[in-house]
Amino acid sequence: YFSRFDLELESALEGDTGLRKMASFEPDLVILDVMLPGRDGFELCREIRKSSSVPIIMLTARGDVTDRVVGLEVGADDYVPKPFEPRELVARIQTILRRVQRSSTTSGVAEHGPLRLDFDRREAQLNGDLLDLTAMEFNLLQLLAGEPGRVYTRDEILSELRGIEPNFFSRSVDINISRLRQKLDDDPSNPRFIRTIRGAGYVFLKGQGESGNDPGGDDVPPSNTTIVL
Repeated sequence: YFSRFDLELESALEGDTGLRKMASFEPDLVILDVMLPGRDGFELCREIRKSSSVPIIMLTARGDVTDRVVGLEVGADDYVPKPFEPRELVARIQTILRRVQRSSTTSGVAEHGPLRLDFDRREAQLNGDLLDLTAMEFNLLQLLAGEPGRVYTRDEILSELRGIEPNFFSRSVDINISRLRQKLDDDPSNPRFIRTIRGAGYVFLKGQGESGNDPGGDDVPPSNTTIVL
């Protein structure tokens, strides 16, 4: 089925096998089932995030909201509950890969006062110190800083970063913004970088000496994308 959309799959029945396959090649995207034999999907997601920013989609038969939020908090880019239509999964894969490709066309460095973003390395530094950002936090920062002065609603952020319809994940935007502010040492009552616009959303403030490249256009995902299940 996936080959019809130029997606090439590599599968593994348990986590350690999947990690070994990842070590032998670099997948463009990883799909993790939460309920795996041995180490579960949450633990594997944490393990992958120690050394890779590869996009991760998590699948689960459990519909508990807490489980879904945990999946996003440990570094997943999207979370798909079972049962689902294969075409829906393909759509989410394509959305994430388009975002990744847009990010890959954003090369070089952007500086916003004491904040330095390296798009090639997917790194952020504050006053010369490297920030320990999750993949979602970096994606969020890149999105907001890409257009200083633009107000993004929670729904727009969810759509841009995960390509899903607004739902209870809206709260995860607030959680990630809060954690990002802590790492940026950004006081919400007197922000340097991210301001909350009550009833509207969030905006990255202008006037931080911004320079560098803006994200590219809406490119289509590359063919023969390798995915580990």
